[in-house]
Amino acid sequence: MKIGLEIHVALPTKSKLFCGCSTEQVDTPNINICPICMGFPGSKPSLNEEAIILAKSIANILNCKIRDKISFVRKVYFYPDLPKSFQITQLQESIGYEGLIIIDKGKRINIRRIQIEEDPAKIIRSEEYSLLDFNRSGIPLVEIVTEPDITSEEELTSFIFTLKARLYYLGIDIDREIKADLNISLGKERVEVKNVTGTKNLLEAARYEIERQTELISRGIEPTKETRSYDEKERKTKASREKESDEEYGYIYEPDLPEYNIKNYSIRENVDPIEKAKELAEKHAYNPKIILEAIAFDRYALDLIERNEEKYNFNSLMQAIMEIKRFKIDNIDDLSLKMLLEEIEGGFQIDKDTISSIIKHEKVKHSDFSQEGIDNGIREFIEKNPDILRRYIKNKKLADYVAGEIIKRYKAKPKEVLKRTIEILNSMTGQK
Repeated sequence: MKIGLEIHVALPTKSKLFCGCSTEQVDTPNINICPICMGFPGSKPSLNEEAIILAKSIANILNCKIRDKISFVRKVYFYPDLPKSFQITQLQESIGYEGLIIIDKGKRINIRRIQIEEDPAKIIRSEEYSLLDFNRSGIPLVEIVTEPDITSEEELTSFIFTLKARLYYLGIDIDREIKADLNISLGKERVEVKNVTGTKNLLEAARYEIERQTELISRGIEPTKETRSYDEKERKTKASREKESDEEYGYIYEPDLPEYNIKNYSIRENVDPIEKAKELAEKHAYNPKIILEAIAFDRYALDLIERNEEKYNFNSLMQAIMEIKRFKIDNIDDLSLKMLLEEIEGGFQIDKDTISSIIKHEKVKHSDFSQEGIDNGIREFIEKNPDILRRYIKNKKLADYVAGEIIKRYKAKPKEVLKRTIEILNSMTGQK
């Protein structure tokens, strides 16, 4: 089995690749448009430098060789979403080439090239007519072309996960933006599944096509070379148009765009979460898979680990971070994290009430609490346990219990907390 991919990823730039129109996703069709992205005769493209920086950064994280100079070509074909009858893309002088990704078990997946190109318009089809929305036309894309090195569904899943995680740390949401052509060969001929949108659909299309070709071969039928499409509703591939060859595309150099020297263009700093997980695992003798699960698509979790790995027991820290993720806490201050760790190390069962209680006290930012902070904590505790007031009237020693709970949660000075607890309880019950 051989699987190769041509993955198209939309770059999160503010404007389109060759014009100043906004890339913002809007519901109203055909409002983020101009003569350039509409393909009007005589309109001239102008290259978006932000897209170059992002594309160069992607080439870097995929271990590609990066060219100092790049150029563009016209890929000529006739389709309603291309009003000028060609797409501006790259060929020989693409931005990156000869890269690789290492997935599970050390398997190398080689990257043939990475190129920049423009997205066509969006076709909206119905039974009676088709409509065109040019808001998408000219959105900057990076196409990542792999060698046919993937040899199983498991390797494909691992490759997509690895790619997604690396792009995530460049600020690229591949789940929302990915569109891929899937090339699968179980026999002599290659079958291409075109324009599969989303990672879930990509994996399902691969699974179906592997099963389809396997079944044909088992009956002595050689799968034919063809282009297919993926039907999301029926969750299967279907025969489609014949694939054009490179010769049929009639590539010519884009005369309106010169050769660009990008040697001095910057590269965005990035993190390889897989390598970072391995590094942390080796340093703390911890399971790298659990660390990767925590940080693969969560910058905040990685930040929490790096800021606190030397302060706390690493096992407890990782458990706290997994609890934070489990309860979908978007932010937690240093004090609340400390309180959560103390709960974990004290052997307490972490539940929603515990988390909720900890988060309520995020307003207090320092361990040396103000008088107001202590008072609010005492009153909140009493409000959550209203029978305390009734019991306190008969048993004044209950103040010690309340103060103990506040001291444990706030790590405040015991004498001060006990004094304020007695004063507040007396005030609330009318005692002296």
